[in-house]
Amino acid sequence: MVRDITISTRELTPFEKLVLELVCEGKSNAVIATQTSHNEKVIENTVSRSAQVYGIKSDPETNLRVLLALAYRTHYGDQAFDKLDMPCGHFEIGPDGQSTCNRHVE
Repeated sequence: MVRDITISTRELTPFEKLVLELVCEGKSNAVIATQTSHNEKVIENTVSRSAQVYGIKSDPETNLRVLLALAYRTHYGDQAFDKLDMPCGHFEIGPDGQSTCNRHVE
């Protein structure tokens, strides 16, 4: 199923961005709540509101958190991946010594 994961209604708030950065890191609502000094219900509501911003709806075939993380990374970049301190399989060192992406998009 093809989904449009662009921001459709408004930009995310700074708190929504923070929560989604932590979702992208694979953190649970409980861990995010602890790290942000909020309760789990606040985090759950923030995740739900953020999904609405991207037009992502939950259904039995959809993992909302995965699609939300993909939408966030598509719109705001891959800082979450960078924080994992893992080399990306698409990058290689070019003749100038710089990392370049060797991924070919068709």
